[in-house]
Amino acid sequence: MVVTVALDTSALMMPVESDVRLFEELERLVGGSEVRCTSDPSGDTPRGIECVVPRAVCEELSKLSDGASEEAVAASVGADLATERCRVVEHEASYADDVLVELAPEFDYVVTNDGPLKERLLDAGAPVIHIRGRNKLAISKP
Repeated sequence: MVVTVALDTSALMMPVESDVRLFEELERLVGGSEVRCTSDPSGDTPRGIECVVPRAVCEELSKLSDGASEEAVAASVGADLATERCRVVEHEASYADDVLVELAPEFDYVVTNDGPLKERLLDAGAPVIHIRGRNKLAISKP
């Protein structure tokens, strides 16, 4: 079985900003399944964790990555993670938070460190993975 996890901008910036080992933490939290990309050339039954990123999140990371600030570096790393380790999904809405809330029922979890987005997702009935403590993730359920 595949566990589908959507990542927002703040989640993809966590490895630099908060020293979170994002994919290892996801493995720990959702049962030790391997985090993988969606394409499995073996043809085996898909298993593990599929990370999904809306195109609007990629665009937000691209805008934030201009410059040499710590935020820009974190956004650049996040953009690389999004394209290398996640499946990018298209959606007609352009605001990343709105896309995540609208698509939340399609995902098993949404990862964010954005307080207002976390509340919107919980209100919409979506389980949220967020930072807890220094560099660990935790799950909040509606």
